[in-house]
Amino acid sequence: MVARGEIARFWSLESLHMVSSDGGTESSALVDDNGSEEDFSYEELCQANPRYLQPGGEQLAINELISDGSVVCAEALWDHVTMDDQELGFKAGDVIQVLEASNKDWWWGRNEDKEAWFPASFVRLRVNQEELSENSSGTHGEEQEEDTNTSHHKHSENKHQMRTNVIQEIMNTERVYIKHLKDICEGYIRQCRKHTGMFTVAQLATIFGNIEDIYKFQRKFLKDLEKQYNKEEPHLSEIGSCFLQHQEGFAIYSEYCNNHPGACVELSNLMKQGKYRHFFEACRLLQQMIDIALDGFLLTPVQKICKYPLQLAELLKYTTQEHSDYNNIKAAYEAMKNVACLINERKRKLESVDKIARWQVSIVGWEGLDILDRSSELIHSGELTKITKQGKSQQRTFFLFDHQLVSCKKDLLRRDMLYYKGRMDMDEMELVDVEDGRDKDWNLNVRNAFKLVSRTTDEVHLFCAKKQEDKAKWLQACADERRRVQEDQEMGMEISENQKKLAMLNAQKAGQGKSKDYSGCPVAPPHQNLHPLHQRHITVPTSIPQQQVFALAEPKRKPSLFWHTFHKLAPFRK
Repeated sequence: MVARGEIARFWSLESLHMVSSDGGTESSALVDDNGSEEDFSYEELCQANPRYLQPGGEQLAINELISDGSVVCAEALWDHVTMDDQELGFKAGDVIQVLEASNKDWWWGRNEDKEAWFPASFVRLRVNQEELSENSSGTHGEEQEEDTNTSHHKHSENKHQMRTNVIQEIMNTERVYIKHLKDICEGYIRQCRKHTGMFTVAQLATIFGNIEDIYKFQRKFLKDLEKQYNKEEPHLSEIGSCFLQHQEGFAIYSEYCNNHPGACVELSNLMKQGKYRHFFEACRLLQQMIDIALDGFLLTPVQKICKYPLQLAELLKYTTQEHSDYNNIKAAYEAMKNVACLINERKRKLESVDKIARWQVSIVGWEGLDILDRSSELIHSGELTKITKQGKSQQRTFFLFDHQLVSCKKDLLRRDMLYYKGRMDMDEMELVDVEDGRDKDWNLNVRNAFKLVSRTTDEVHLFCAKKQEDKAKWLQACADERRRVQEDQEMGMEISENQKKLAMLNAQKAGQGKSKDYSGCPVAPPHQNLHPLHQRHITVPTSIPQQQVFALAEPKRKPSLFWHTFHKLAPFRK
């Protein structure tokens, strides 16, 4: 918390009342494009939806549900890529059962057959939590007959209530989101522009991007949502048309999300100086904003655009095909899913870039261009036997990236150390499946083999896997590599040169800071077969993972276990 004296360094008490150019007091109310003030004040929102706005409110509500024996489920907003066995990996859209939420940054949950920690900000809680509980409890229809009409009526009422819950969540979160955007524009941007000695125009453009355009767009969108919202009978609301009407407008989020990694870097650099930390905290206090730092507020548009398809999917689930809004909701869900998919894919690629940079720095004797010059994603890795024309076999560890296949050799004594041995250009190679038996070209008996044949030269590479299933994985991975390269080209999915250089620079700095005998590397805490309630103070991730892309406000990862887990050949597994 910033002391009063530090806040006073920027504004006197009189500056709390913003003065317009004509000397009058400027209203802080939101004014739409027609000049009318919006209906919802911050105080009204707090009273109506306390847990949307108050820090820790959602966490408290989850713990109450869990302690009552309810099943609490959340849906993943983004992929969670992890190198740690004690963290829960998942993909966007996966459903995670929340088992404990005592820690505000890391929750304990179950996905499929695994229980582990996961970052709370990566998920969205389902609105209708009771559904799974009802489905999981057995039916006893044969034990007690019920009147068919009464049962159908109750089911219909329950369906209406479920739809009402989702509609109200969409409306409430939209109003709160507008409040956050208003705070950013009026509480931060306006004050930054007054202090020209602290901020250049270019800096403000980098930090805030086009968030003012998003604010303007979202106000129009909310205005149309309010028109379609049925206050008396919310389940009859027809909001699907609003999403379809504005679906082209949501394209402005692409620019914001593309700019966001640079915004994180710029803001992080400024926050190293005390005067900027005090300035931004003063902005927050003077605007009477909730206790979230600026980086957290700047993350909200990225989170919001990824929440829309999840909300619409849940709404579609509780909208009958006979409902007048069914077709529009279905079309809106598909449209918003495509928008969020592109953003999530870019986020995942940017995370992958950081991991690839760290991986390259760990390779001994690297030669040639950086791997990031052409690649941005690891697709598959594993051991293969490479056979030469002379019949000599070489055991190598291969890493298949988009556009490139890198070959490494393990150190004989230190199996976690790899030496660079070369690479192949996958754009120039054609994959050939080889049947078990004698290969005519090589005059050798082979099993589980395939070839990579150059399209421009006579170069041929023969590989053998240990098992048939390993070969199948490599064949599928090579097909996936070609497909992903084509998709990236079609979508224009490119990582900027600045982001690549920054990733390599950060990886090199981190590599230089490591001891050569690796004795000072972080070690994973010992596995404990205890209920998380009893072990959370010991094993919960204690530091914030550096989510290099959309992440100043997301829980930061623990210090990387890369050097100790590299031998598992899965540094990018999900």
